[in-house]
Amino acid sequence: MNRRTFLTQAAALGASPLFANNTPVHIPKGKAEHCIFIWLGGGMAQIDTFDPKKAGDNRSKTKTAGSLYKAIDTAVPGVQVTEHLSQTAKVMEHVTVMRTVNHHVIDEHAFATNIVHTGRMISGNTVYPSIGSIISHERGAANDEVPPYILIGYPNVSRGPGFLGAKAGYVYLTDTDTGPAGFTRPDFVDEKRAAAREQLLRPLANRIAKDSSIADYKASQEQALHLSGPKFMRHFNLKEEPASLRNEYGGEFGQRCLLSRRLVQAGVRFVEVSHNLNFMNGTGWDIHNEGYANQHLLIQELDTAVSALIRDLKNQKMLDQTLIVIGTEFGRPPEFDGRGGRGHQGATFSMVLAGGGLKHCGAYGTTDELSKKPVENPVPLVDFHATIHAAMGIDPTKELMDASRPVPITDGGKPVAALFA
Repeated sequence: MNRRTFLTQAAALGASPLFANNTPVHIPKGKAEHCIFIWLGGGMAQIDTFDPKKAGDNRSKTKTAGSLYKAIDTAVPGVQVTEHLSQTAKVMEHVTVMRTVNHHVIDEHAFATNIVHTGRMISGNTVYPSIGSIISHERGAANDEVPPYILIGYPNVSRGPGFLGAKAGYVYLTDTDTGPAGFTRPDFVDEKRAAAREQLLRPLANRIAKDSSIADYKASQEQALHLSGPKFMRHFNLKEEPASLRNEYGGEFGQRCLLSRRLVQAGVRFVEVSHNLNFMNGTGWDIHNEGYANQHLLIQELDTAVSALIRDLKNQKMLDQTLIVIGTEFGRPPEFDGRGGRGHQGATFSMVLAGGGLKHCGAYGTTDELSKKPVENPVPLVDFHATIHAAMGIDPTKELMDASRPVPITDGGKPVAALFA
C-alpha cells in the first residue's frame, strides 16, 4: 500500500466511527404524564409474589426450594400470582409484571438500591441522578403550584439529583398527616410579612452568578418560598377524601399511596412512595432467617394499597396518564437459608408496571422452573429504565450534561417495544 492510498483510507475511517451501526433505533413515545414509583426496600421475593413456582418447604430438615404460597389465577388468562395478591389479581389487565429484570451488581442492598434508582454503578467522580430527578428535570411539574418530585420516605443520595443539581431534587416527607416539614409558615407570618421578607432577600440573591452551584440552591429556595403556605399544604389533607376510599386503601402504606394519587392529580410529575417504613414484619422485605414468618402481611398490605390505587386512578380517569412502577433492589432465590428465609438474587427478579397508557399483558418474560434465570425475553435493568422514560415521553438516549461531559439518560437502554401500542 502506497502512502497516498493509506492516507485516503485513514481519512475515510476518521470520518465515521469504527464499527458504527447505522440502523436507526425506534424510540416509542408514551403518553404518561405522571409516575408513582413504589419502592419495596429490602428485596421482594418474586417467587413468593409475582412469579410463583412449584411449592417449596422451608420448615423441614430437608428443605425444598420453591414458593411459600400457592398460586392463583388472575384477570389475564395464563398469568398467575400468589394467593396474597388476590386483589391485584382482579386488575391485572392494567398490569405487566416484568419477570426477567436483571442486573449483575454485587447482591448488596446499598449498591443494588443505587443502580435500580440511577441505572448506573456508583462512580468515583460522578454522582448520577435518580430516575425521579431525571423525569423532574426533563418534564418539570405539570402545575407551577407544586414541585415536580416528591419523596414519601427517607432521603438518600440514590434518590437525589446527582450532577443535575438541586433544581432536580425532591421535597420529602415521612408523615402523611403533617406533610413536608418547613412548608407551613408560623401563625404570625402572614402573606404580607412573608412578601416583605422575600423583598429583603432579593438584592442579595440577585448577586449570585447564574451558572454557579449556589444558583441551583437559590432556585430551590425560590420554589420552597413559592410553595410555603396553605395552597400547597392542602394536598396533604387526606380527610378531604371520602372515609370509604381511605378505608379501601388500608393502613399507613395505603394512605401514602392515596396521597400519591392526590399529588399527581395536583400536578406533581414523579412521586416515590416507600413501603414498610414501620417494618411491620420485623425485617421488611429483607426476609433472611425468620423474616419470612410474617412476609405474607407485607404482601397483603401491598396488595390492598396497589389494587386500590389502580381502581382509584381508573375512576378518576387518570390511569392512562399515570405510570405506576413497583421497584425493588433485587429478588430472592428459591432456596432457603438455615432458618427458613431467603438470600439475595439479582440474576432475575420481578418489577411491575401498571397504567401509564402501556399495552399491558399481565406478565412479560419467562423465568426457569424456579425463577433463577431468564428463559425468554430478558430485561436488563437499563431496558427497564428506558421503558419508564419512553412511557413518560422522554428519549432514553438523550444526553444530559455533567459540566462539559455528555451523559446519556440511560447507558444504552432500549424500551421494551411490546408494551407500546
